[in-house]
Order: sequence, then C-alpha cells, then structure tokens
Amino acid sequence: MDFGVVLQTNPPAARTVQLSQLAEAHGFSHVWTFDSHLLWQEPYVIHSAILAATRRVTVGPFVTNPATRDWTVTASTFATLNEMYGNRTICGIGRGDSAVRVTNGRPTTLKALRESIHVIRELGNSRAVEYNGATLRFPWSRGSKLDVWVAAYGPLALKLTGEVGDGFILQLADLDIAEWMIATVRKAAENVGRDPDEIAFCVAAPMYIGDDTPESRAHMIEQCRWFGGMVGNHVADIVSKYGTGSDVPAALTDYIAGRTGYDYNSHGKSSNDHVDFVPDEIVERFCVLGTAEEHIAKLEKLRALGVTQFAGYLQHDNKEETMRVYGETVIPALTPPVTAKR
Repeated sequence: MDFGVVLQTNPPAARTVQLSQLAEAHGFSHVWTFDSHLLWQEPYVIHSAILAATRRVTVGPFVTNPATRDWTVTASTFATLNEMYGNRTICGIGRGDSAVRVTNGRPTTLKALRESIHVIRELGNSRAVEYNGATLRFPWSRGSKLDVWVAAYGPLALKLTGEVGDGFILQLADLDIAEWMIATVRKAAENVGRDPDEIAFCVAAPMYIGDDTPESRAHMIEQCRWFGGMVGNHVADIVSKYGTGSDVPAALTDYIAGRTGYDYNSHGKSSNDHVDFVPDEIVERFCVLGTAEEHIAKLEKLRALGVTQFAGYLQHDNKEETMRVYGETVIPALTPPVTAKR
C-alpha cells in the first residue's frame, strides 16, 4: 500500500512546501493538494515549488475538474512539470465541487468528465488527441507520463471510473461503503474488457493520531467533523439524482437527513461551524482516528478490500505528529519486510 498526504494550499505557500518535504522524509509517496482557486492559493504554482524541493514524491490535485480550467491547459501544465521534474505528477479529477459552486456554477456532466479525461491523458502522455475538430499535440513534449485518477461516489460516476480511469479516488474510509464502491468500479472495468487489477484504488480521509483516552477521542472527532460535511455535498447530489431507494448504500446517504445547507467559506476547515448534523459515528467511520495500532488495523482491512493507496487529509492541529507516527510505525507495518539474508 502506498501512502499520500492531502494538503490545502493555504498561505504562506512555504508552509505547504515544508509539509510536503516532511511527508517525503516520513516515507509518503504522494503529495496531493486541494484545487479550488478562490478558497485557496493556486495549486499548480505551488506544485512546481514542491517538486523543486523534493526528490521522490508524486504530486497532483485532489481534485481538479473540467469546468474551471481548459483541458489542454491542464494537460500542458502536467507535461511541463514532467519535463522539469521527471514524470512526478498525477491528475486527480472529478466533476467539481467547491471550485465551481463558489462561483455559482455546477459540476460538469459525466460526458464532459469522460471527454476531459481522454484529452488530458493523451496530451499529458505526449500523444496526439482529437479536440474541437482538430488533432492536437504538444510538439515540445517527449516521454511525459501521466495517470488520471477519478473521484466518484454515485453509480454512474463509478461506472465511468471503471471504464476509463487509471485510478479511483474514494473520499471516505468506511469499510462497507468502500467494499461496495470498489466492487462497482471493478465490475465496470470487467464489463468493457479492462483488467480491474490495473486500476489503482485510493481511499482518502482525515488521519489523526491520538491517545487512547476519551478526551483525545473527542478532540479528534471535533477536528475531523468537517469531513462529513464535505462528503455530504456529494451525497446530497446523489440523493437528489437517485433518491433514497437506490443501490447506493444507506450507510452513505442516511446521515445527511439533518443537513440544511453548506457554507463554502468554511469548506475543509476543522473550525467548520455548520456540520452539527454529522454524528460522531460517521466521523469515526469515514475517518482514520486513534492510536497507531487502530490506524494499522483499519488500513489492513482497507488493503484487504483492494485499496492500493491511503491518502490522509491533514486539515487539523496535529499534522507533524501524525506524519511522524505514520513514518515510524504505520507505514512500516503495512510495508512488506525485506531481509538482508535468508
């Protein structure tokens, strides 16, 4: 299993770069950042600084969308970064949430998402692509490599992911929901003749290392309650489209019954003051909280479901310590041992 961190590009940008260096030092393989150009600083500018300040980590947005950025410009950004820093980028993409809703826009259609994935991937891999009635290619790009991982929740988006995605991004760590979604993506891949084992499966959720005390548990839950509100935005879209009697697990849809709205000014912040509808149980299920041993136990169960990467959100007050414990304890526990002599 690989491990990533998910950062917000809050100023100062040097802090994001510093956390990325620390993540690399502790053995994380990926550094992801939010992509919401009004709420936070421009991620691709900071990606360049992260890549310049590190040697091994792969860097990308978590996640971009086809609406706020021209697809060819997005592809050009990745191909340029790859030429500069040696194929260390990755593209996480979805239909769009805060980046489009803050400007009173709407998430793109699945058709547009599918087409954008194709355009970005072909150009990002130094290949030609048909776009707007012309055959386009970057004449300066040679040997660029770019995977496109798709963030999805609903049945049709999961189907699309299995059909065209290099990877699947699931933004919650509930075991039952993850099992259903991974199986749905794998089945969709098989139905179009793809090998589902070639798809990366990334579970992303807040990770918080704390003590085994009631006080510590309560603090961790409060620091991560925002995540249930963020997920609730996507769940509300699913309920609006499919109703409450669809194939989507009730474990995912039921908890938003008390949701009355969402203020994007508090999006992704531990201080979010309008997520009281998210119960403690949901925070526990959706996140990875507790002692190192509790993290290892849950991650082992996710790995058994087919998860190939865990990406931990660090929007809380214990970033450095959580990464330290992961580097010293959690990541080694989930890494196959290698002996010097047998």
